[in-house]
Order: sequence, then C-alpha cells, then structure tokens
Amino acid sequence: MTTTVRTAPRQLVVEKSAQAGFRPSAKLLVHVILFALMIVWLIPSVGLLITSFRPASAIADSGWWTAFSPARFTTENYRMVLEAQGMGSAFLNSFLITVPSTLLPVFIAALAAYAFAWVSFPGRDIVFLIILVLLVIPIQTTLVPVLRLFNLTGLSGSLPGLWIAHTAYGLPFAVYLLRNFFAGLPKDLFESAKIDGASELRVFFRIVLPLSVPALASLAIFQFMWVWNDLLIALVFMSNPDLQPMTVRMQALLGTYATEWDIMSASAFLSMIVPLMVFFALQRYFVTGITAGAVKS
Repeated sequence: MTTTVRTAPRQLVVEKSAQAGFRPSAKLLVHVILFALMIVWLIPSVGLLITSFRPASAIADSGWWTAFSPARFTTENYRMVLEAQGMGSAFLNSFLITVPSTLLPVFIAALAAYAFAWVSFPGRDIVFLIILVLLVIPIQTTLVPVLRLFNLTGLSGSLPGLWIAHTAYGLPFAVYLLRNFFAGLPKDLFESAKIDGASELRVFFRIVLPLSVPALASLAIFQFMWVWNDLLIALVFMSNPDLQPMTVRMQALLGTYATEWDIMSASAFLSMIVPLMVFFALQRYFVTGITAGAVKS
C-alpha cells in the first residue's frame, strides 16, 4: 500500500510532464504545416505579380524566379490593360455590378432569416424547406427561362438585370446561413424587447443586426467573391459590351492575346487584387460567422 501511494504521484507527474512536453511540439508541427501551406498558396500569386510587371521579352527569356537577376520591370503592361484594352471601364463595371449584387441579397436575406427564425407565420417551415431545396438546383438549368423573361421585360443587357439575377441566385444560401445564426441568438433579448414595446423592425435593426456582424461579414465575403469572379451569369445576361465586367473582358482577351503573357498576367492580377483586399479586411469575422452559422440551428 505504501509503495503504491508513493509511486502513483510520481507517475502522474511523469505523465503530466510528458503531456506538457508534447503540446509545444504538436503546436510547433501545426505551425510548420500551416506555414508550408501558406508558402505553397503564395507562390503562384507572387509569380503572377512579378510576371505582371515584366516586359514580354523578359517573360519569353526566363521564368519569374529569375526576375531579379538582372531586374527588368515595367508598368507598361498595366497601362495597356487599363487604357488600350478597355480593362479600366470593365474594372469600374465590376464594381457597379458587384457592390449592389452583394448588398441586396445580404439585406434581403437578413430580413427573411429573421422572419424564419423568430417570427411565427403559417407555412414558415414549408417555405424554408422550399428555399433549402433551391440550393441543389443547378444555375445552368435556369439560364434559358430567366433570359427569356429578361428579354420580355427589357432587363437583359442592363445593370438592374444582373443585380436581380445575382440576388436571386445568392438568396437561398444567404437565407440558410443567416437563419441558422439568428436562431442561435439569446431568446431573452427578444422577449425583453417585446416587453418594452419594440416592433419587429426595431428589434431587427437595433438587436439582430449589431449582434450578427460576423455572420453578415462572412456572407458578404462569399457573395462579393462569387459575383466578382462570375463569368457565366455576366456572359449570358450582359449583352451590352459597354457594361461587361472584367471576367467577360478577360475571356475576350484570352481569345485574342492567348500568347501575350504580360497582358494576361496584368489582367489576372488586377482582377484578383480586389477580392483579396475584401477578404483580408473582413477575415476576422469570417471564421466566427461561418462556424456559428454551421453549428447553430
């Protein structure tokens, strides 16, 4: 009995010290793996950035990793893209299409998600189930009927037509994500507000929206990146060449300048820099919003 009592604490101490020694090494391994993944992810982006500033002769002679021996860089590629190839107007068109196509579905989905989470009305669960079913319908199956409808109403080839299309296609996922987040908010807040005489809109704007910034930001990131990088919907519904976004204009450049990597690399980096800036600006909300929307119901 005496031996067991004396040795047991020693074993516990040894096990705790072993665990304490293992945890830093495990964390170090995780950080090394994450750092390696970051480097792998950054290499193509860095290569594209360097290539976009190299003249065509340098690109043809050597790879981007030899760009600094000797260093040959120019901003002529971006000037040609923004001025000669019309990418400047397409860049502005992308903003005119993406910003409203992000704000509209986020706002409408927030209103709908609040109703599905906290407002009782007949057929609420059935309507929400129909919205979930819309998530599995391929967008390609709706292009022809929606295009015919837009042609009849005069929306084809216009910015409002693209706003409506992107809003409609993005609403099912947006409602699903925000509804799950809203349903996890404390019920006591809503009961207290109702006791104080607050209306549904007042509760929505004063309580729900301030508490839902992470979910709204994560949804805005998804919607912004999807609309900014969209080619299919813009190619189908935007027949006006003066209002086409960067993705459509780049597709035309690819057909004309397939071998001119200086032009293509400058266009590609110009198109990806804005989504990267949006993501890094809102990244602190991204994980919180997605995690909450995934596990709460």
